[in-house]
Amino acid sequence: MAVLSYESEFTSSIPPARLFKAFVLDADNLFPKIAPNAVKSVEIIEGDGGAGTIKKITFGEGSHFNYSKQKIETVDKDNFVYAYSLIEGDALTDKLEKISYENKFVAADGGSIIKSVSKYHTKSDNHDITEDKIKAGKEKAAHLFKVVEKYLQENPDAYN
Repeated sequence: MAVLSYESEFTSSIPPARLFKAFVLDADNLFPKIAPNAVKSVEIIEGDGGAGTIKKITFGEGSHFNYSKQKIETVDKDNFVYAYSLIEGDALTDKLEKISYENKFVAADGGSIIKSVSKYHTKSDNHDITEDKIKAGKEKAAHLFKVVEKYLQENPDAYN
């Protein structure tokens, strides 16, 4: 088994508290509403939304994948940190055991910097997970982030 790590940053004009509320705390409701082609529905399978919760995400028609199950590792509302692992679903393919994500929302110039670390846990050392494939997945995540950011810019009273 190998662990491949990938770091990225996104910038936003939205302050961290507001962005965290929308992108993390209310994502289960917001994503299907504003990006139905990406996320059709989110269902809590087990837990109360905090650490240990398992969610099933059903992707929309615009996605290459059908569903995923995610386990929430951390929801730190004070420091704007959200960590979870993708533990099941067709995005894992037969090469990955899980993918772990940690996102930190940090204040910067009236907006935010979102610092993201992804760790790809392969089932064996013999895999074809390349940086290009990881980048492609990150670009899809960045697109969803931009959709949320645009929604917040167009709805200044939402998530205050």
